[in-house]
Amino acid sequence: MPLDFSFLFPLNRCMNLIKSDIYQGLNIAVHSRLFSIVLWLVAALVISVMLAAQFSARQPATVALDIGITVIHLALPLLVILLVQELFSREFERKFFLNSFTYPRDRSYWLLGRFAAILIIAFSLLLIMGLILALLSLNIASAYPQATPVGLGLPYLITLGFTAIDLLVVISIAILLAVSATTPSFVLIGTIGFVLIARSYTPIIELLRANPYAVEQFSADPRLYQDSLGLLAFLLPDLGRLDVRMIALYDKMTFLPSDWPLLLGATLAYVTALLSLGVWVLNKREFN
Repeated sequence: MPLDFSFLFPLNRCMNLIKSDIYQGLNIAVHSRLFSIVLWLVAALVISVMLAAQFSARQPATVALDIGITVIHLALPLLVILLVQELFSREFERKFFLNSFTYPRDRSYWLLGRFAAILIIAFSLLLIMGLILALLSLNIASAYPQATPVGLGLPYLITLGFTAIDLLVVISIAILLAVSATTPSFVLIGTIGFVLIARSYTPIIELLRANPYAVEQFSADPRLYQDSLGLLAFLLPDLGRLDVRMIALYDKMTFLPSDWPLLLGATLAYVTALLSLGVWVLNKREFN
């Protein structure tokens, strides 16, 4: 009796639609002006790492690796936001959606295809910049030996992996803002503001909890103020804890958060919620 695989036909059709959207998104990104920005970012990475090593006399490899990771954490989110503007906001602005949203094509396939295209570009650039940074750090470490060598093996790979999860959150929130907003500039401003808050609110909360007198100066009810700040932990992902560069800078896995599986799980759940909300908003949005 021959096996019946007809139930897989709808799944194959969905995958083919998403693949076409991925190809279309990659094609738009390649023909945009963003890749000239990529060259400038790579040049900025190389120059900043080499200068940092020259100005550090005791641990040049550690300082160079630290500066390089900082450049990656600043440059790639900015590039991701520009990609989202190009693949989402510009398409709405130029009314290309009249061709993209033709029936019976589901809007969710279009969003997931563009999301996958941005992921491919972002993760590829992360690997390229990570490899360049590793080679530069190895060169510096061989020229200037130091007592505590940097960990460019598993600790460095884990650091890049956590950075990829950070980028995943940035892409998700940028896409949500892009399908919700009517102006491309709001995507840039809103996403940068979100990233700044998500990366810095935990140290601020810990500082205020350790120094209650700092809250008493500008709040009539310090306990209520601290509890209100604590609610941010339920509304925003803790991107600051995803920065685990210390394990690579000092080659010690003890700097890795003990609850890292819970941290990664909560962050991925947050990404899933953002994408689901983005699909819902896009399906409900009416275009003129």
